[in-house]
Amino acid sequence: MKFLVRKAPENFIRTVNDEISSLLNRHFDSYFPEASYWENIETKYSMPVEISDKGENYELKAELPGVKKEDLDIDIDSNYVVINAKKAEEKEHKDKTYTKSEFRYGEFSRTVYFPEEIDVDKTEAKLEHGILKIEAPKKVVESENKKKLTVK
Repeated sequence: MKFLVRKAPENFIRTVNDEISSLLNRHFDSYFPEASYWENIETKYSMPVEISDKGENYELKAELPGVKKEDLDIDIDSNYVVINAKKAEEKEHKDKTYTKSEFRYGEFSRTVYFPEEIDVDKTEAKLEHGILKIEAPKKVVESENKKKLTVK
């Protein structure tokens, strides 16, 4: 005996759409494997960051293995940080042949926005063991229009 299961139309459409996308991706990836390769490389080797709200300040950590502090350039504004990094390839290629190399060299850049304004003058950065750590205190907004109210 067969049972019929009622499906909501939006779930059915989403399922069909996912199946068609999967089928097309598999089909075109077999003809153009380099396209999916570069897409995977971009997601694998982007600069991962982690932002924590520590109450009075934000802590931003960026993963930068193999990058020296001389090769970092950090621009900061009231609500964002731009991290530019360079990783140079070692020039020793004597009789080396690679079957596969996933090491990435070149320039990396990442812009990170904070939910609130930060105090640019008190922000500090430190690079240790391939982790860039930026401490960005939140900006204290003082009202210039303060006045006392008298209760009538």
